[in-house]
Amino acid sequence: MDAGQISTTFILPFHPSQSGIVCSPSDDRLDMSKAGAFDLASGLGGKIEKDDVLSAVDKYEKYHASFGGVEEDRKANYTDMVNKYYDLVTSFYEYGWGESFHFAQRWKGESLRESIKRHEHFLALQLGLKPGQKVLDVGCGIGGPLREIARFSSTSVMGINNNEYQISRGKALNRVAGVDKTCDFTKADFMKMPFPDNSFDAVYAIEATCHAPDAVGCYKEIFRVLKPGQSFSAYEWCMTDAFDPNNQEHQKIKAEIEIGDGLPDIRSTRQCLAALKEAGFEVIWEQDLAKDSPVPWFLPLDTSHFSLSSFRLTAAGRFITKNMVIALEYVGLAPKGSQRVQSFLEKAAEGLVAGGKKEIFTPMYFFLAKKPE
Repeated sequence: MDAGQISTTFILPFHPSQSGIVCSPSDDRLDMSKAGAFDLASGLGGKIEKDDVLSAVDKYEKYHASFGGVEEDRKANYTDMVNKYYDLVTSFYEYGWGESFHFAQRWKGESLRESIKRHEHFLALQLGLKPGQKVLDVGCGIGGPLREIARFSSTSVMGINNNEYQISRGKALNRVAGVDKTCDFTKADFMKMPFPDNSFDAVYAIEATCHAPDAVGCYKEIFRVLKPGQSFSAYEWCMTDAFDPNNQEHQKIKAEIEIGDGLPDIRSTRQCLAALKEAGFEVIWEQDLAKDSPVPWFLPLDTSHFSLSSFRLTAAGRFITKNMVIALEYVGLAPKGSQRVQSFLEKAAEGLVAGGKKEIFTPMYFFLAKKPE
């Protein structure tokens, strides 16, 4: 979420992601951020001045349907909306989800962290990445997948992200991981990338291009910077064929996901596929991987589920986080408005679980597409 997209107080992305079987308490925390309560409090609001967080929450909420906002305004002001969103929620994401803000297909007996890594490795393998290649991560978040894929494939990965706070976190984590010589970030809008034509050997996006106001325009820009004969692969957040736009409950679920995840709209899988072809790509294969996931992708956010290894994502963990945020805001360690952020992330969690159970939403519509020679 980069996309995609969430936190403990909701997710993740990814960035829309997982937990099912209780495993050893250390498994899911391996290689993930060790953010604690102080990190959550100090990071809330990102680069927004602490005194301005409450007004930023007000402005962000007003973009969305439940607060009177309309899709046209969200698309016209997507840069401001998405930037506000990630300044407000990144601290929550990292606290509850670690460094990779996305869901994953998951096998029974597989830990959350294992499924996330495998999800990233699967994408790298589909792209056929080779050592030394130059790869672009579109909407990279704080770079969890970027670092994992770079180490897995021995490639150099450039992340593009329009949020300054996330880039500063990503650079710090790159140094800790020891990949700062081969991996970096560019602050820019992925609808207008500052790279020459034919710059990259491969491009991927993980739950991130769902933030784009125009899928065709986004995919055309990716097509432009990708070398001829090379591949683009992504996990997209989409509404499925089961979604009924005339069903009020379906519309409510969609709206909850949009406000909780900074989305101007949620496209259908059919719209994504058509946009790829219109942008010039040859689609090698595409599939909603959520359909084949032995463990439901939304299980970590389901209040009926409990896991020690991803405790912060459970109902009990989220209750503790909620009260901790209330206390941190009360004593002034967290900025005013933090509870409101926590609240719309909770709404998003409810929407994602409902959308997953009804199979009207997927965070992992996967495709592999090629730029013709």
